[in-house]
Amino acid sequence: MNHAYWGPQFSPGAIRLALESCGAKGSLSIQNLSDEELVRQTAGQIAQGKVVGWFQGRAEWGPRALGNRSIVVDPRRAEMKDVLNRRIKHREPFRPFAPSILEESTAEYFEHSHPSPFMNLAYSVRPEKRAAIPAPTHVDGSGRLQTVSRRTNPGYWSLIKEFEKLTGVPVLLNTSFNENEPIVLKPEEAIDCFGRTKMDVLAIGNYLIEKRERCESSS
Repeated sequence: MNHAYWGPQFSPGAIRLALESCGAKGSLSIQNLSDEELVRQTAGQIAQGKVVGWFQGRAEWGPRALGNRSIVVDPRRAEMKDVLNRRIKHREPFRPFAPSILEESTAEYFEHSHPSPFMNLAYSVRPEKRAAIPAPTHVDGSGRLQTVSRRTNPGYWSLIKEFEKLTGVPVLLNTSFNENEPIVLKPEEAIDCFGRTKMDVLAIGNYLIEKRERCESSS
C-alpha cells in the first residue's frame, strides 16, 4: 500500500449543496476557482500566516490527516504552534505538530531520505534547517514527517510546491482537520468546523472560502 486515500470523495455538486444547506453564503466570501488558481491563492494565504482548512479528494483511511482532510499553516513561523492550539486544537503544549514535505526534498531538510508517506516515523531535522521550519520541529530537533509524492497526491504536492515557489521552503505544517472530534469526513463537517473555530480560510474542492467579517476588516 503506497497511500491511504481510500475514503469517500465528494463531487463539486455535493460540496455546493453542502454550502447552500449550511446557509453559508451570507456569512462567507466564496470563490469558485480553477485547480491552478485555487493552489496559487491558498499557498499565498498560508505564506501570509493564515490558518487554512484543506479538504480535497478522497479521505484518508486511518488516524493521520495526510493532506486531504488537513489544517495547514506556515512552518517558518514559530508562533503557529501556539496559534493552532489557541484557536482550534487545544492540545497539550508539549505535543508537536507534523511537517509535510515534498518527497524529493526530504534529504535536504532531514537526516534520512527514505519516504515516510504515513506520518509514522520521526527523523531528525538537519541542524542548519531547524531555524527554517521551527513550527513543526520538536524540542529534540525531530519531526514526525509526511513525505508527499506527486504520484499519490498531486493536489497536496502542488500546494506545497507552490508554497516553495513563494517562500523557498518545500514544507507545510500539517495537522488534522478537527477540533476535539473525529477528523472531518463530509463537506458539511468541514464547513461546520471552519465556521465555529478561528480558522481563516477553507479550500474545499474548488471553492476558496473566507469569513466575510474577516475580509471586510482587512479591506
